[in-house]
Amino acid sequence: MTITFIFHGDLPGLLSVKPDHNGVVRHTTYRRASIKDMIESLGVPHTEIQVLRLRGDKISFEYIVQDQDRIEVYPPTPPCDVCKPSILCPDPLDSVRFVVDINVGKLAALLRMAGFDTAFPANATDNELAALSHTEKRILLTRDTSLLKRKIVTHGRLIRAIEPENQLKEVLWLYGQKNQLQPFSRCLCCNEKLVPVKKKEIEHRLLPLTKKYYHDFHQCTKCDKIFWAGSHRENMEKYLRIFEDIKPENAVNELFNQETD
Repeated sequence: MTITFIFHGDLPGLLSVKPDHNGVVRHTTYRRASIKDMIESLGVPHTEIQVLRLRGDKISFEYIVQDQDRIEVYPPTPPCDVCKPSILCPDPLDSVRFVVDINVGKLAALLRMAGFDTAFPANATDNELAALSHTEKRILLTRDTSLLKRKIVTHGRLIRAIEPENQLKEVLWLYGQKNQLQPFSRCLCCNEKLVPVKKKEIEHRLLPLTKKYYHDFHQCTKCDKIFWAGSHRENMEKYLRIFEDIKPENAVNELFNQETD
């Protein structure tokens, strides 16, 4: 069988075979297979696809390819609503929550800093990360293509950006979370929500200068760490200002230009 694929957007860059200048790949196979398996054999994880079209009609990942099929493959169009069912993702998520693997580990701290529920299990295997993404209904963020090809992973992102601040921009722009930030509301160490704590209750734990100049404190209910708006907060706020001047329509170009300039 010969099947023609047209890959749109930035998907041609993920292919293990070389497409033509229009993103077209003509693939020959001797076996019947689902469209999901066939596309992933070409290098593109199913999580990077939002729409599949055959003769203009949307099809699911279960479609079995036929000889002379011409299939168009589209990447996600921001903002992606992961809480809404679709033909390719019939089981939506309950909310926007993340799990991050070690190869984009710094992104986990930035997402927590921005207020997003982000799991970052220490020393987790690929099996454990995939299972966590599935059981807790989290979006899996990674630069590992093979990890996202696992069947139980329904929502994920193959992170394109290199620098952590650009990765943060990429993720929050893609999932439409630019205006959903709750800065400094989570513990950077264990992801729990911070709660206000009276100064007199933790005063005995404070250094003299902290006790003298700061009066508003928050505490993690899990690890018991204490947080306050010290000088370190200014450095953290610099990361969050990256959202003030970005325009959605050219966000991807801006991201990739920063990596290649």
